[in-house]
Amino acid sequence: MYDQDNIIALATPSGAGAIAVIRVSGPNSIKIVDSYFKSITGKKLNEQKSHTIHLGHIIANDKALDKVLVSIFKNPNSYTGENVVEISCHGSPYIQQQLIQLFLRKGCRMASAGEFTLRAFLNGKMDLSQAEAVADLIASDSEASHEIAMQQMRGGFSNEIKELREELLNFASLIELELDFSEEDVEFANREQFNQLLSKISEVLKKLIDSFALGNVIKNGIPVAIVGEPNVGKSTLLNALLNEERAIVSDIAGTTRDTVEDQISINGINFRFIDTAGIRETTDAVEKIGIERTFDKVEKARLIIYLFDGSNNDTSQYLAIKHKYPNKELLPICNKVDMLGDLEINSIKQQLPETLFLSAKMGTGISNLEQKLLSLVDSGKLSSGETIVTNSRHYDSLLKALEEIQKVKEGLDIGLSSDLMAIDIRQALYHLGEITGNVTTDDLLGNIFSNFCIGK
Repeated sequence: MYDQDNIIALATPSGAGAIAVIRVSGPNSIKIVDSYFKSITGKKLNEQKSHTIHLGHIIANDKALDKVLVSIFKNPNSYTGENVVEISCHGSPYIQQQLIQLFLRKGCRMASAGEFTLRAFLNGKMDLSQAEAVADLIASDSEASHEIAMQQMRGGFSNEIKELREELLNFASLIELELDFSEEDVEFANREQFNQLLSKISEVLKKLIDSFALGNVIKNGIPVAIVGEPNVGKSTLLNALLNEERAIVSDIAGTTRDTVEDQISINGINFRFIDTAGIRETTDAVEKIGIERTFDKVEKARLIIYLFDGSNNDTSQYLAIKHKYPNKELLPICNKVDMLGDLEINSIKQQLPETLFLSAKMGTGISNLEQKLLSLVDSGKLSSGETIVTNSRHYDSLLKALEEIQKVKEGLDIGLSSDLMAIDIRQALYHLGEITGNVTTDDLLGNIFSNFCIGK
């Protein structure tokens, strides 16, 4: 899977810009770039120290293509662990293509998606979970997702897994050693200490598994459906939350015929709000389709905001939605509170004590809603710096590892023979190794790195 040839790719987004960066990696990368680079001081790149930057021109057929800055990184002290050259040129698409084609003709080939990071992993510059965090960092669109990706890139998650695997591996070695002396009936692994280790590993794995619920929310955002009857202010609420006129607002019932979605970050947590068509009986064919789509979105939402007009005390639709979706978080919100008197507000509180009161039009009560939304997310783990799992592949491996650890623990409790316990221990080690890349296959690596952008 890994040919030690020279690869090249545009490392910055394609299109016109102030500057562009072209990245070259491979054993001959410095030599290849040097063949076309003329330093303004007459330096040869091969003779320069690593981590230095040089100003000059790229010249082909006695013609200067561009004035550039060339950064060189010599192995093993580079991102990929190979010789790496980064060429900062002017951001003209024509210049970018001319330079890339020039080096392709000199022996480079176009890098595939994620190939620079794949080489970094294969050359031991980072483990697999750290490599995956690179893609998460690039895709991060909130403070929380950025923080988790940075923690994983620094090896926080990897270190926890490596420590567990190393401790388990030490005992596994003793168990395996017992198999060589099976006829002499000796025990090299202290069963009491082994039991304590298994309990510790189980506890850590459960904690990591539980963190995935929060991690998945932080990575993908919390889908929130805003539902209710027509003209209760759903679109106005969406606009108030986003602080922009995203959805059309009108006094005419049934204005929203389709779902309108947008995202907002509240204290680093992304919420994906979905403004839906008003739920009512209608003969309008287009509106009917909109209402059907409303229920499709409600199915996928983690939280349902049921918005109602305080002047209408009919709670039947709210109760119907609560009955239909018993496992979803349902938050009743009374809108247009600025038009209600104390008696009406007290009446609603008696019927639905959990109700929040706000005026989407006036903007009052929006901050209370935001705090309520945040309370649904256990962000305490984030602020305390605990390891949070965001990757579904890691989550799956953790579940499988925990299952095998529990089998080992059960076997230990009933006095299972060492050879049978060793099988389950090997499986647990295998699943933990899948996370950090101690155990890999070409298919696994191909699947992971194919999701990267080209140039990274």
